[in-house]
Amino acid sequence: MEKTLQELQKAFSDFKAEHQKQLDDIKKGINDPLQAQVVEKVSAQVDDLQKAVDQANIKLAAYEMAGAASGQKIKDPEYNTAFLAHMKKGDVQASLNKGQASEGGYLAPVEWDRTIGDKLVEISQMRAICFVQSISTAGFTKLFNLKGTASGWVGEKEARPDTSTPTFGQMTYTTGEIYANPSATQQMLDDAEINLETWLAGEVAQEFSFQEGIAFLTGNGTNKPTGLMTYIEGMANATTHPYGAIRKVASKNATTITSDSIIDLIYSLPGAFTGNARFIMNRATQGIVRKLKDGQGNYLWQPSFVAGQPATIAGYPLSEIPGMPDMVANATPILFGDFLRGYLIIDRVGVRVLRDPYTNKPFVNFYTTKRVGGGLLNPEPLRALSIEA
Repeated sequence: MEKTLQELQKAFSDFKAEHQKQLDDIKKGINDPLQAQVVEKVSAQVDDLQKAVDQANIKLAAYEMAGAASGQKIKDPEYNTAFLAHMKKGDVQASLNKGQASEGGYLAPVEWDRTIGDKLVEISQMRAICFVQSISTAGFTKLFNLKGTASGWVGEKEARPDTSTPTFGQMTYTTGEIYANPSATQQMLDDAEINLETWLAGEVAQEFSFQEGIAFLTGNGTNKPTGLMTYIEGMANATTHPYGAIRKVASKNATTITSDSIIDLIYSLPGAFTGNARFIMNRATQGIVRKLKDGQGNYLWQPSFVAGQPATIAGYPLSEIPGMPDMVANATPILFGDFLRGYLIIDRVGVRVLRDPYTNKPFVNFYTTKRVGGGLLNPEPLRALSIEA
């Protein structure tokens, strides 16, 4: 990590020097395409190094969230052993009764379920920055205080008439079912000394993360989470939350953003929400933001210089989310705010595995499902930067 951070610092210094040279040439009326290629090449190198640092940071965070799970004693060794025997040979033991269902599905052991959760945190940036709530029922309903309490001034002996009382709104967050269906041949299961837990957890985490990453941003709420982007002003779910929509801040430029756009976005957020605020955007947008400077000629984007800390824009952390829109007219390529207070992810407790040796012979399929949902928790801690004049 230390070596990567040093390389990142050097690459960013090279980027600043080459970019400044490009700007100086432009001021002189020189538009050198070779210099532009040099800038983009160095910028790509910074991207790669920063991504390596970010991935290491996410893994560290996942390890801490798991409580160093790998060093913990297995809570239910008998059930773990029975579950693995069922995965490999199809054996059904009495210990599997706790997860038994009429269709032959079994709830995964706690340790295995936690392993998948940790991997999802590593892969999905949305899970790493948003509030995640486990539930044990079909849905989750949250009440919202809409205020409305009134008061008044009175004399010592004057009557005290009733004042208005606060009202409440509510939102219900439902789950959709997400699945993965990895497979292995029966001979492989019979003969190979493979770690089934590691193999299957990796397959499931990869598929779940891909599907979730799309749904948490743009999902329509039908058998899946309702995406964060759908709650922005003018979007499909802008009127569904009791507190209203996520406010848009115009870039004041029809095609791109400027340093002023970033400053406007930051200061549009109430100070109470800036303590844990961060930016999210895709890789292409980050490449554009990297070239922005403040009034003193300092770059707004700064790489990570300390292990465990992400890159920053104007002092606020940055998370790269691949599903965010590109920077084009009328798009909202950047979100800023406290996502822990802004978006809710709900997990229906437990991963279910159905062993299927019949459908796809000679393969044994492990049909794995989990119920996941999501929706806007509070629009007030979030802002969206819109590309518009």
